[in-house]
Amino acid sequence: MKHIIIFIIVNFILAKSFAQEMISDTSANGSYIIHKDERVDMLGRKMAEYNNSLSYKTQIVDGYRLSVINTTDRVAAMNLRTTLLQQFPDQKIYMAFVSPYIKIKVGNFINKEEAEKFKIQILGMNIVPGNIYVMPEKIELKPAVKTTTEE
Repeated sequence: MKHIIIFIIVNFILAKSFAQEMISDTSANGSYIIHKDERVDMLGRKMAEYNNSLSYKTQIVDGYRLSVINTTDRVAAMNLRTTLLQQFPDQKIYMAFVSPYIKIKVGNFINKEEAEKFKIQILGMNIVPGNIYVMPEKIELKPAVKTTTEE
C-alpha cells in the first residue's frame, strides 16, 4: 500500500513539475517566435565588456629581474635606488626589506637575454658596487595599449 501511495505522489509531482509550458508559437512559414527578456542581451553585453577590459589589465607572469644589491646599509641602498631611478626612469625599481637586509631589484624582463643585456649596460656604467644577478621571478606584464581599431 505504501508503494502505491508513493508511486501516485511521485507521478503527480512529476506531472506538475515542468519548467515551462509547451506553447508553440509558429508563423505561417513554420518558423518559431521566441519571446525573451531584453535584460539577457544587456547582461551578455556587460559580460563581454568586462572580459574585454580584463585583457588590458596588468598580468603576473614568469620572468626575470636583476638583483643589484643586498645590503644592511640603508644609506647606500637609498643612494643606489636614487641613481637607478635617475638613469633608468623607464625601468621599475623594487626595494624590499628582509630583516636585516635591504634588497633592490630592477626591471620586468620576459626573457633572460633581455635581462643579461640590461645587466651589461648597468655594469658598464659602474653604478653598482658589486655583482648583479639575474633572478627568475614573477613579473608584472602590461599589455599593449588599446587602440581605437580594436574597439
